[in-house]
Amino acid sequence: MALSRAEVKKWQQVALEYLEKAGIVLTEDEKQQIEIADLGLNEYEQTGLALVVYYNDELYCAKELILMPHQTCPQHKHPPVPELNYIGKQETFRCRWGEVYLYVEGDPAANPVAQPPQNRKETYTVWHEIVLKPGEQYTIPPQTWHWFQGGPDGAVVSEFSTRSLDEYDLFTDVDIQRVPEIIDEL
Repeated sequence: MALSRAEVKKWQQVALEYLEKAGIVLTEDEKQQIEIADLGLNEYEQTGLALVVYYNDELYCAKELILMPHQTCPQHKHPPVPELNYIGKQETFRCRWGEVYLYVEGDPAANPVAQPPQNRKETYTVWHEIVLKPGEQYTIPPQTWHWFQGGPDGAVVSEFSTRSLDEYDLFTDVDIQRVPEIIDEL
């Protein structure tokens, strides 16, 4: 399903409120370019995130990730793209505001803090837990399955990475469409 332009504007405004809480200032152009990634599931408040891409070229990328309370970016990895001489994205998440629960490959947490959306629970398979609070960071190597969720107040996370080729991301949930589809209202 696609998002309407009105829905995109609504969620961009919500993302701006979180960025303000984190003390992150955007230009007017950046405010208009906030990506609302609902992932084609039509359940944005549960599964999705807002993104602000500051810079992305063949060497590196800088962006902000905005999550509402308990909103989940589903399990995915950044695979190699041989024709672009790309080994997959390495990314560092630095929590700026709120709390984020990050899950990667490794020993599973006995009692994970986050719970994936019930209707998609079976698509979450990695449970090594990293809890990030403001000022804390974690680096995810290329080709690593991972997912993350905003804490009870949501979260703002700065991402510093190698080149971002999100359109090539692999998801464990086959229903996900990474590139958003936006429609004009009739």
